[in-house]
Amino acid sequence: MGNMMALGNAGTSVQAYVSEPAGPPKGGLVVVHEVWGLVRHTKDVADRFAAEGHMAVAPDLLSGAGGVADLSGELREAAFDPQQRSIAQPRLRKHMAPMRSPEYAKHAVAALRVCFDHLEGVPGLAGRVAATGFCLGGTYTFSLAVAEPRLRAAVPFYGHAEFNDAELRAVNCPVLAFYGGQDSALMEELPGLKQRMRAAGVDFEAVVYPGTGHAFFNDTNRYTYNAEAAEDSWRRTLAFLDRSLSA
Repeated sequence: MGNMMALGNAGTSVQAYVSEPAGPPKGGLVVVHEVWGLVRHTKDVADRFAAEGHMAVAPDLLSGAGGVADLSGELREAAFDPQQRSIAQPRLRKHMAPMRSPEYAKHAVAALRVCFDHLEGVPGLAGRVAATGFCLGGTYTFSLAVAEPRLRAAVPFYGHAEFNDAELRAVNCPVLAFYGGQDSALMEELPGLKQRMRAAGVDFEAVVYPGTGHAFFNDTNRYTYNAEAAEDSWRRTLAFLDRSLSA
């Protein structure tokens, strides 16, 4: 349904998968991939949003990031396999180290703003652009909400939100966040995040699915996918976008 496009300019450019609805778009959506990169699953999610009437742009935040490895192959499979996880985790941490640098964060947020500006420039979409993302993409969905006051809604799936109080006060849109109840690191963070979001005046709703872990939405991951949680979060996401982008 969609196509790869080069967005931006010489200052900041990004390759992105752009999927358009059959008719006039009712909203624009930046779709941010997991740590594995812009794989077929992310493109499929963008196509699903397009089928629901949204123009979806899914950027590639790994290619051209300088030193960031492609993690989409056997390492991803090993990282979730209970029999291989202990061996794979040290390798995974090594390959992910460049993504934790301030330079990578600047690159990623700049690329997301390029995608946001592209959607804002589409006739009829100005003021009706939201963002969603998964894992790494959930974290950067929070980041875009902090960095872009024009964002109308944010839907992070199992992302970290490690921002100070001043940064959280910059969030200008409602946030609907999804978590797996067995995702221990995020579950430890969530009570404090709720408190800080409330203090910052952010319209923040967190939905936790008991008995599920990280990446419950990814139907290509046989170790983590949970059909019930994925279907419920999809339904909630579409309803939230309809409310947030229709005003």
